[in-house]
Amino acid sequence: MSPAWCARAAQPYNCTSRNPGACGIACRRTLRDPQVTPDRPRDSADPGDDTGPSKSERKRAAHAAQGLGEALIRLRDAELDALGLPERVSDAIREARRITSRAAGARQRQYIGKLMRDLDLEPIRAALAARSEQHARETERFKRAEAWRERLLAEGAAALTELERWRPGLDREEWTRRIGAAQTERARSGGCGAAGRELFRALRALFDTMP
Repeated sequence: MSPAWCARAAQPYNCTSRNPGACGIACRRTLRDPQVTPDRPRDSADPGDDTGPSKSERKRAAHAAQGLGEALIRLRDAELDALGLPERVSDAIREARRITSRAAGARQRQYIGKLMRDLDLEPIRAALAARSEQHARETERFKRAEAWRERLLAEGAAALTELERWRPGLDREEWTRRIGAAQTERARSGGCGAAGRELFRALRALFDTMP
């Protein structure tokens, strides 16, 4: 079949219209895009097409990866090593700690976020969540020991009796000695020195063994 002449576009092309040259807009669209024909519009979607994640989804994923990277920057070296991250990621994180320039630091964090997008982030999130829970427990034990030290120093034997209800079998004589030494120390210096620290450590050890 010889090409028909499109009167509107002034070019020959394989027109599918029964009235060549009269298809107008369809002719011009066909000339601009060979994929478009009068019986296949430009915006027709192939049901099998995989459009992939949207722009907003990619943006959220990028922000999440960068936020996770910033959390890793705050870890100690031992905690970072325990995650078993690829060397280039852990090196980039350590480099970020050394950067003092605000602008350079922002660029480095963006770079870390870019590297993080290639990793499976769920195990990292789980490890950070477990670390956060452990830190919360340690903080709670610290505050409890500190509060009990102040109570023992202020109330003496009465507070020790209350502590025994929590932990039966305490060596009351030894605890009385610790409390007395810390009370004497505070009365002399107005603060906690070696005796106060010993009492605090004993309380921490006691609470660490409690459920």
